[in-house]
Amino acid sequence: MRILHTMIRVGDLDKSIAFYTETLGMQLIRRTDYPEGRFTLAFVGYGDEAKEAVLELTHNWDTPSYELGTGYGHVALAVPDAAAACAAIKARGGKVVREAGPMKHGSTIIAFVEDPDGYKIELIQRA
Repeated sequence: MRILHTMIRVGDLDKSIAFYTETLGMQLIRRTDYPEGRFTLAFVGYGDEAKEAVLELTHNWDTPSYELGTGYGHVALAVPDAAAACAAIKARGGKVVREAGPMKHGSTIIAFVEDPDGYKIELIQRA
């Protein structure tokens, strides 16, 4: 078994695709409209989804936004330099909500950014 994808619902699909591709450097792997169901699925990630897990962005055409609730935590991305990643994300118009630094009660360097719908993305520094 392996993880295939994680699905999140988004209010503005084009804005979300731009964030994940232009700000975080992912690729749009595929996008499919389902007119009878009034929704679109877009898959983004860093590689071939046959080998790597990806994010599924689900846009329900008649729902402009969602409440995130208290169950969602974050999606984590490995980066070689968390501070440099934060600077690059800010330069591309992204929102850094926690600057790079050691995690609380630990030594791992982490940072957090937020996507257009308010989902948190953790950047974990890995050599």
